Parts: sequence; C-alpha cells; structure tokens
Amino acid sequence: MADLSTCVLSQEELILELFKIQAFKFGNFKLKSGIFSPAYFDLRVIVSYPELLPSVTGYMWKIVEDKNVQFDSLCGVPYTALPLATILSVSHKKPMLIRRKESKDYGTKKIIEGHFKPGDTCLVIEDVVTSGSSILETVEELKKEGLVVTHAVVLLDRGQGGHQRLKDQGISLHHVFTLQQVVEVLHKYNKLETEMVERISLFIQKNRFDAKEISSSNGAGLPPQKQPRKMISYSERARLCSHPVTRKLLTLMEEKRTNLTVSVDLTTAAEIISMVDKVGPYVCMIKTHVDIIEDFSQDFISKLTDLAVKHNFIIFEDRKFADIGHTVMQQYSGGMYRIADWANITNAHSLPGSGVIQGLKQIGLPKGRGCLLIAEMSSSGNLCSGDYTKETVKIAEGNRDFVIGFVCQSAISDDPEFLHITPGVQLSSGQDQMGQNYVTPREVILNHKSDIIIVGRGIIKAEDPVIAAKAYMEAGYSAYMERMS
Repeated sequence: MADLSTCVLSQEELILELFKIQAFKFGNFKLKSGIFSPAYFDLRVIVSYPELLPSVTGYMWKIVEDKNVQFDSLCGVPYTALPLATILSVSHKKPMLIRRKESKDYGTKKIIEGHFKPGDTCLVIEDVVTSGSSILETVEELKKEGLVVTHAVVLLDRGQGGHQRLKDQGISLHHVFTLQQVVEVLHKYNKLETEMVERISLFIQKNRFDAKEISSSNGAGLPPQKQPRKMISYSERARLCSHPVTRKLLTLMEEKRTNLTVSVDLTTAAEIISMVDKVGPYVCMIKTHVDIIEDFSQDFISKLTDLAVKHNFIIFEDRKFADIGHTVMQQYSGGMYRIADWANITNAHSLPGSGVIQGLKQIGLPKGRGCLLIAEMSSSGNLCSGDYTKETVKIAEGNRDFVIGFVCQSAISDDPEFLHITPGVQLSSGQDQMGQNYVTPREVILNHKSDIIIVGRGIIKAEDPVIAAKAYMEAGYSAYMERMS
C-alpha cells in the first residue's frame, strides 16, 4: 500500500473542497467533445490552492502503487495536468516528459521534450476524462517518438465511455473519482439538489461514447470534431433543462402530445378569447400580438391566463424587442401592456447586441420568464442568415439563464436546453402575396429538426378552427414520433 501521509483529506473531504473552490460546476456547459453537459470540471483552479494539491496527487499516486503500474517516465496532458505531473515527478523522483501542443519553428522543433529512449514506458497523467480524446492525442505523439504507453491516471472519469475507448487502444485507465461518485457525495452533504442529480444521471446514460462508432482513420481512434446530435424525447429533455419555462413546456408537450403553437392574430379581445378556448386543448403555446388588439385591457389578460391554466399551455407574446437595454426594460415591464407580468415567453432580435437581452433579463429573470432570440425568419429576402444567425447563437449561449431558444427555420444548436420554434407552417408548402414562405409540419419537425411549429391563418381563418387545430397537432406530433424512431 502507498503511504497516505500526503493524502491529507479523505476522498469525501477532497470532493467537498473541490466543490467549494468551484472546480466542480453545475448548470449547462459545452465540452470539448461538442456535447453539452449539466456538469463541468474546471480543475485548472487547483493550482491556486496549494493546500489541496497534496491530496489530489497523493490519491493519484496511491492508484499507481495499488495497481503496481511500472513506468520509466510520466507525461501530463497539456495543459491542466502539467502541474499534477510535475508534483508527482518531484515527489516520487520519476522523470517527466512534456508534450507540446504545437512544435516550435526554431531550435529542435520537438513535440515531446525531455530525455528518453525508444522502448521506454510512459505513464500519462490527466485531470478529467470524457471521451478519452485528449489522452489519445498525447499517446499518439509519445508513440511517434518510440515510447510505450499502457496506463493513464486521471483524477475524475466522467463515466461516458472514455475508459472503454482507451482500453480498446491498449491503455488501462485508473481514476480517483467518477462523476457519479462526486454527485453522490455532494448530494449526501446537501450541495446538490435531487433534480440536478437526476439530470446528471440521465445525461451520463444518454451521452456515452461508443468506440465502434468513432473513426480511427488518424491512427489514434480520435473522435470527429463534432458528435452527431442525439434525438431524445421532450420529457427527457425537460429533465435536462434548468429553466422552469422550458421544463414546463417540454413536459406538457409530451403529456398533451402536441408541438403546435397557434398565433392568434385577431384584433378584438372577445375574438381572441373565443378562439383560444376552442384551440387550447390542442396546443402547447398560444402566441399573441397584443399591440394589434383594439380593445386591450387587463380583463383580457385575466381571461387569457385563466385559459392557460384550464387548457395547460404557455403564453408567448411575440413582441420582437429590438432596442437598447434601458428602453426594452420599460417596454417589457411598463406601458399599458405590462408584458412581463403575464407572458411566460417573449422574443427579441439580436441586432442591438447582448444589451437587449441584459435589459429584458433584469425584468424577466426574477419573474421566471424566458426569451427566444430571432435567429432566422420565414419571410422572403430577410437578412437573418449566415453570420447573423451564428452571432445570435453566441448571444444565447452567453445568456442561457434567460434565453431558452430560437425562432428559426431549422435547428441551429445541438444544446438540448435550447428550443427551436418555426413559424410559417401550413399543411402544404408555398408562399403568400406578401413574401411569407410556408413549410409543412413534417418538413419542420422531421427534416429541419425543429421542436415546435407555429400556425396562424391556417387555423384561425379555417372554416372550423378546431378541426384545423387537430389536423396540425396530429401532423406535427406524428413527425416528432417519426423523428424519434
């Protein structure tokens, strides 16, 4: 057994201390592999807490001795694992090698620095393993120099298939913690709520890397730049989501078996209330344009919100905010409409930059509201495309506590927390006299990978809006079920 005198803390104490310094974070984060995770491990902060380093490296060395791993030198995966490898090298008198991420264009131009000879065995040190790609990249460079690698030690294994992928490449992975162990300890000490524990468990189940599905054409079994988007059900996505509006919407979509939003673009309160009561059982959302209502009143809002409870749907006010932060704060919270008081969701153009979101967020976030960004439009000749759409996604990613998705023509993000909502839907494709392009529910949900269809005149101008709403509901949800299969 190893001397645990350097393992100052117990494993549970170490997990709690790492959580305290925010080395363990929970929310929604994009990983190197391209997928989004409810848990992220920023172990770079450890170097600022030297009192924790002996415990971290002590447990890593204990594994080396317990497993009787024999090696001539060790190499840390750049860059987070370099301090860990350095401490292990100095503490246990083992030669260390350094792998550069890029070769110098002067001097020896080496990728691997240090003294070694072909045939020497090297132990790879890493902080966190997800798919195993970072370790495999380092192994590939070591092997090019004639070094032999059969073992790697990691502080934390996320449990998403990296262990098996490395094993398939002839490398035994040894860990101090698994993600599941960390979550269980934090939950035990009331640092994580049960809901987050369930989200992480579901995430691990749904996001395991299969080595057989990953190309090994580069000789190291490295994954492609981006993993294929996984299709998961509305209810499963609801469990992954942190925003209350998104969770509620996705849950009711599966319970009611509908992904239909009706845009009730009528001009009197009585007409709107009557229409909403008719189509409410078949929708997940009702979309309004309150500024076209000729007799708007708070009584109308009271009746609309009562119907939302009665028929279990979300209210989406299609305000399309597009001004500086200070102005949109007043537009959202004040005036005669007081949108933030009753609309679960509103939307905004990203044209003014992130300031428009900051202004809306100050009003909407405390009220539990959500915002959609307009990333693409269905009208002919619109300018919402290309770089504009990409920048819109970036703004959303930086404000995911308030932005819950996009108004768009097709899926533009792989993040399961972001909703994709597509307007301009009819049962047959085409274009109206004012340049509005129409696509079918099947095209939107199955081919364009959107989540929700928005239908206006196809229902509210129909001879029988109830029959029309049923038809759109069935068409949209059938496309979703086909996509799931």
